[in-house]
Amino acid sequence: MSIAPRTLLAAAAAVTAAQVALAAPGHATPAARDAGPSAAASPGVAVAPYEYLGWGNPQAPASVLSTTGVKWLTLAFVLSDGGCNPKWDGSRSLTGSDKTAINSIRSAGGDVVVSFGGWSGNKLGEHCSSASALAGAYQKVIDAYGLKAIDIDIESTEFSNGTVQQRVIDALKIVKSKNSGIKTYITFGTTPSGPDSTGKSLINRGAKAGLANDGWVIMPFDFGGHSGSMGSVTTAAADGLKNTVKSAYGYSDSVAYAHIGISSMNGKTDESDETVTTGDFQTILAYAKAHHIARLTFWAVNRDRTCGSGESAGDSCSGVSQSAYAYSKIFAQYTG
Repeated sequence: MSIAPRTLLAAAAAVTAAQVALAAPGHATPAARDAGPSAAASPGVAVAPYEYLGWGNPQAPASVLSTTGVKWLTLAFVLSDGGCNPKWDGSRSLTGSDKTAINSIRSAGGDVVVSFGGWSGNKLGEHCSSASALAGAYQKVIDAYGLKAIDIDIESTEFSNGTVQQRVIDALKIVKSKNSGIKTYITFGTTPSGPDSTGKSLINRGAKAGLANDGWVIMPFDFGGHSGSMGSVTTAAADGLKNTVKSAYGYSDSVAYAHIGISSMNGKTDESDETVTTGDFQTILAYAKAHHIARLTFWAVNRDRTCGSGESAGDSCSGVSQSAYAYSKIFAQYTG
């Protein structure tokens, strides 16, 4: 397993950007266009670090909440079982150990965002043949746990295929129509200056369809080359995202900021020239506070601890010197 199975590798991004034509910018429906700051994040759900219960010697979720001050976690990943049927990692039942974990989080006073997708495995967006079928797969998970928020971590071939992009957008419109108040986040890779043509295609498709998405969220790492600190490049990429969302939806700056998010990575990433420090997290936190963005999260709680002797950065440690949960405690200060 790589350090970050959910990451969009820069080389792949360059290829897929050339493969997918930029969707013609459309005009959002009045409801989507006029959604104001009230559509921004609410306290708690605004910060929901990823924890992957099938990977990296995961900590007990309830203990993460009690130790860090974080109130929500994003649990990853729901995938296809080979058809249009959702299962954890494509194999674990919705009624098994993951449901037990969700119950423990709620018993501790917290709640969860469930994430669909990631870099590896079979994607529901590709294995469901229509938007209505895909919405039905999402709905099975929403109903299984009474969810208030979902995350579509759209990567790899699910991200690069324009037909699948549109299917995801249309499915989320159906989900929005059937689940009053549910928050939807769409998470994808980025360049140092903001979304590439594939990411812009996705956002423009959302705007043209009138999808009132709560948060367009970038993963600002694994760039394949960048200059400056990871904190500064993250905020530059987020500004690029804001400008894309503003242009696509016709939002003001403040409303555009209220519909974007940042999903960082803690410590050493998959790239040798990238280390996201706690200082970088402070920079990102300050940016989030200044602009009241919709989502501030990172990959992953599993890695939010120092490595043991002879252990290198990977699925269960950050690769940097840190106290336990140092990164989670920084982002826990954000309230939307």
